[in-house]
Amino acid sequence: MTTGNTGPSNAFIAASWIALLTGLLFYIVGLWNATGMSLSEKGYYFTLLMYGLFSAVSLQKTVRDRLENIPVTNIYYGLSWFSTLLAIVLLTIGLWNASLTLSEKGFYGMSFILSLFAAIAVQKNTRDSMNTERNIMEN
Repeated sequence: MTTGNTGPSNAFIAASWIALLTGLLFYIVGLWNATGMSLSEKGYYFTLLMYGLFSAVSLQKTVRDRLENIPVTNIYYGLSWFSTLLAIVLLTIGLWNASLTLSEKGFYGMSFILSLFAAIAVQKNTRDSMNTERNIMEN
């Protein structure tokens, strides 16, 4: 949480970026090396990752905008929630029906959730840093 003119710490910013890059890297390397998966399956899981990242960042932004009394339409707010949950549900259904070992399913699930969480943290840090810079310039 930011107070006054202080933004997120450098350690938190670094940890957020490392978590995002780690989640993305492991997920994508896992897809690349998945020999039992067809190209269309790999495309499905990659598209879910990109959709999930976009929807999670969008959700973080809309929630934050509302907290800061920045107008957000109910439709966009609802779509942001729906999209984030849909990405998670679609991944769950895909993994449930996949012919992967349980450890591989867990690997993809954890990499996916780590990436979504880290994307939210990176977005939060970026916004907090911008607000801090703006406050410093105004004072």
